[in-house]
Amino acid sequence: MLNKTMYAFFLFFPLSVSQAGDWRGQLQGGGTVTVDPTTNRAMVEVDGVKTQLWQGTHRMKDGSILIVNKGVAVPNESIIESRQLDAPQPQDWEDVQIVGFSPCAKLVQRICGMENQCANGDACSPARQLLEMEESERADSRNRNLMTFTSGQCLNAMKDEEFFTPCKRVLAQEKARQEKAESTGPAGSVTDPR
Repeated sequence: MLNKTMYAFFLFFPLSVSQAGDWRGQLQGGGTVTVDPTTNRAMVEVDGVKTQLWQGTHRMKDGSILIVNKGVAVPNESIIESRQLDAPQPQDWEDVQIVGFSPCAKLVQRICGMENQCANGDACSPARQLLEMEESERADSRNRNLMTFTSGQCLNAMKDEEFFTPCKRVLAQEKARQEKAESTGPAGSVTDPR
């Protein structure tokens, strides 16, 4: 009787962590993803064939997003929870109105450059994929001006400069604008540098 109860429990409440500690999740389009806890290497198994998960942004069956860069997963909330690390704080952005550019549009500008100067950068494609997801969520929403789940993911991505490294050219432009603003006095007059 106990074995049947245990079997029913595991059947209806599948574990997210295997005995080895790998995180597991289901891709929305099919396939089981595993992420190694030591290396964050992301693998996908489809029909018994296991391969490296391709680079990009992947929507999971539960609606969450998994970002993979060169075969390495960027830990999302589910992975962090499975490793018993501190979970992120409650989402301050929920039901917040978008004014101007959306968080994902800002992320694309920051990563790919205002004029796509860094379009070939490693993080540009995942940033663009997040923007597409955000636009799709907003189009499906009853209020298109509110932030979506993916908007929140983009806010978090803006803080992750290890993976989402800002376009160096954008940073150089920001620095030049800041220096110009510091050297310009009131009404656009240039201050004496002496």
